[in-house]
Amino acid sequence: MKLRKKTAAAMIMALLCATLASGCGQTKIGYIDGERVSKEAPQINSLIEEGNKKIEEAQAQAGEELQKKLQENPNMSQEDMQKAQMDSQRKIQGLNQSYALQLRQKMDVALAAVTKEKKLDAVVNNSTDQPTAVTGAIDVTDDVIAQLQ
Repeated sequence: MKLRKKTAAAMIMALLCATLASGCGQTKIGYIDGERVSKEAPQINSLIEEGNKKIEEAQAQAGEELQKKLQENPNMSQEDMQKAQMDSQRKIQGLNQSYALQLRQKMDVALAAVTKEKKLDAVVNNSTDQPTAVTGAIDVTDDVIAQLQ
């Protein structure tokens, strides 16, 4: 779930950049349902599942390591305990960022391919948590999902 929200945020940024970069005149705009893409695209689903599994494993391992350190040194200072916890949190955050970056890259590649194929100037995210009023735009959600098969 954590990665889905980051994916949606990353898509919004990429889409806004594409909108700003588009030229004047007749503009062709597409839109996607980012939530639907993240739920239905096999590549995205497998990466989210893998990421969540790795994060859970890292959290469990961090807990075990902290318990081991406490057993080895029952008089561990509060400062040393906080340092160990912060190290664990940094590792988990790094893992989370790594998977979020992979998700964004996969989405960017799929969006670029669909944008080029459909000759669109911009694509906006029209998911239910952040709906955008788009009139006359082309729904390319199914095309992006197909790119991520």
